[in-house]
Amino acid sequence: MVISKGTAVAFCVLGMTLVGSSVAVSQLLLDYPTLTAQAVRYAAAAAVLFLIARRFPRLGGARPGIRPTRRELGILLILAATGMAGFNACIMLALHHDTEPAVVGTVIGAAPLGLALLGPLVAGRRARPSVRIVAAAAVVVAGTALVEGTGRATPVGLLGTAGALVGEILFSLLAAVVLPRLGAVRVAAYSCALAVPLLVVGALVAGEPAAWRLPTATEAGALAYLAGLMTVAAFVVWFIGLERLGVERAGMLVGLMPVATLATAAVMATALPGVGPAVGVLTVAAGLAFGLTGPTPIRQEPGAASAHPEPGPLGLVSPETIAEPTPASA
Repeated sequence: MVISKGTAVAFCVLGMTLVGSSVAVSQLLLDYPTLTAQAVRYAAAAAVLFLIARRFPRLGGARPGIRPTRRELGILLILAATGMAGFNACIMLALHHDTEPAVVGTVIGAAPLGLALLGPLVAGRRARPSVRIVAAAAVVVAGTALVEGTGRATPVGLLGTAGALVGEILFSLLAAVVLPRLGAVRVAAYSCALAVPLLVVGALVAGEPAAWRLPTATEAGALAYLAGLMTVAAFVVWFIGLERLGVERAGMLVGLMPVATLATAAVMATALPGVGPAVGVLTVAAGLAFGLTGPTPIRQEPGAASAHPEPGPLGLVSPETIAEPTPASA
């Protein structure tokens, strides 16, 4: 599936907006066992995603009947362990050790810079990060810090927050490795399915079985929203946009997550945000505009590209190394 750069940006924006706006919904699950809720969410999402993959085998750019290899399953398992199960566990660790959500959001907001720096390492032929992309990501990170603000943190809480940041970065880096062959829907489906047993084990270790119960109607509605929109829809559109834009450019759009959270909170509270967060939103917008409107990396002429471009250290073929076909004449 070939989509334009503008459509890819729109998909990534939609994905991050859904994730950011889901924070308010997550508040409805505060009284429900945390890791158990995540396991239920990912299990339901995986079932829906596999159904979609079966019904619409070409959706998300994959070939019909494709299955992950052992290597790809290993990458997806690491993705599920770090970017999904580990990410949620680290956030829980931080919040349970007197670290304010604003601190967690600010640290995780550094993900665009991490992706800008690390993206080229897995993208194949470009050895160094783009100066423009790194500068733009730094501006986005600064804007995210203004949006989130500052707060109280403990050493253990900061450790958990740092782990969540690593998980956030690996989520996109590892997905980019397997997206070209598996497609967005299958990557989302397999990673969700692999995260479920990890979360169940985590719930057992955390002692959650003593608190296991059926969710209330409100909690069930929240889980359905998180599984359907935040996981199925958000993951698929994010992965489609990620494959088209590449890790570095798509990574900058992670900075929209706290902006979406702020906007949702403002709508629910029917109150405008303060001056600091408002300036932060404008700063994020400026960083995104600077990074996304820059010159596109030079592509090879049609016919000059190898049929099998040289992959990077993790096996990812960068979108910039593949020549786009010339449109057919009218």
